[in-house]
Amino acid sequence: MAGRLTGDVYAGIDARLSEVDARVEARYPGEPSGRQPVHTVYVPAHRYSADLVARWGEQARAVFDAGGDALGLDPAVAERVRRKLVTEPIEDLRIDFEDGYGRPGDDAEDEAAVTAGRVLAANPVTPFCGIRFKSFERATRRRGIRTLDLFLFGLLEHGELPAGFVVTLPKVTAVEQVGAAAEVLGHLETAYGLPDGALRFEVQIETAQSIVDGEGRVAVARIVQAAEGRCSGLHYGTYDYSAGLGIAAEHQSMDHPAAEFAKAFMQVSAAGTGVRLSDGSTNKLPVGDALVPAWREHLRLVRRSLERGFYQGWDLHPHQLPTRFAATYAFFREGLPTAAARLRDYAAQVDSGVLDEPATARALSGFLLRGLDCGAIDTAEVENLTGLTRARLESYATFRG
Repeated sequence: MAGRLTGDVYAGIDARLSEVDARVEARYPGEPSGRQPVHTVYVPAHRYSADLVARWGEQARAVFDAGGDALGLDPAVAERVRRKLVTEPIEDLRIDFEDGYGRPGDDAEDEAAVTAGRVLAANPVTPFCGIRFKSFERATRRRGIRTLDLFLFGLLEHGELPAGFVVTLPKVTAVEQVGAAAEVLGHLETAYGLPDGALRFEVQIETAQSIVDGEGRVAVARIVQAAEGRCSGLHYGTYDYSAGLGIAAEHQSMDHPAAEFAKAFMQVSAAGTGVRLSDGSTNKLPVGDALVPAWREHLRLVRRSLERGFYQGWDLHPHQLPTRFAATYAFFREGLPTAAARLRDYAAQVDSGVLDEPATARALSGFLLRGLDCGAIDTAEVENLTGLTRARLESYATFRG
């Protein structure tokens, strides 16, 4: 059936929006494929060693076996936590040359950077890894670049870049620092014979200037663009951000209203760009008499982050690993029956009590894929409940029609 508009109208609108179409497609490619770690473990460079992951796993297992019953976890969740602490206690390891390392002097940091690179090259035992170097502010810029250069020298001396390698750019106070970091990574790729785009970085959102700049513009969206496709994530920095706003130390936390404000800007700015989000950390460590209270607080905060769409966070101590995985596994296992049923009905076009659209199908399949990737749920469970293979889940997760 023919309408009254001529082909010239259609062609004219296409021509008018062609540049816009190209810009939107470039800026908003959608959720990237592949796994996202549920956490990043930060370890000061001077404490990093070849056996670190094994030691953290053993320590986490021991404390969980001794006191984990106090958390009242579902037995299926507790068993999965124990298994995870044996097979993969750390998903993403960040060797820290910034706040956790300090300034021991150039000679010491030079040597530590090369050594850390060599040790990591010989022991690539985590799915994701990298380093945090010092910021691109004037006082630390040259030191940070040199550390990254020397670390790559040690890392690539006799091998290749590990899978899942990413570096962390802290304390951004001007969008231009992000563009400069992207340029440095390009120079490093040339110097070390790496493919274009091989080096990517996370940007820590831990200053007020990385949310709103000096002219009152939203900075975080511009940070993503300034990275020229190299930004893989935005990570909230709980304590630097809070301190920069003048919040008293006692009240600095991941769930402070100021933190929620910043993370909402991060979420809106990253949506659809392929840049993933990470919440920050809690400094209430589960040690000594504070073990169980700190565990419960960590469980609450991790669950809160997950419910708000932040599927990754920071862990700073081996004793935080049990509750990281416990909260994550409980979240996905509790949501499995409903998510699977809704996706099954959507795929089969069955009338049910919920009318789901393609965008919701993307969210449902993405939820199930995240649960599979972290070990919270199993392939057989998902296939049994949905009737869908992983390949089919992935097709729903990336569909943009």
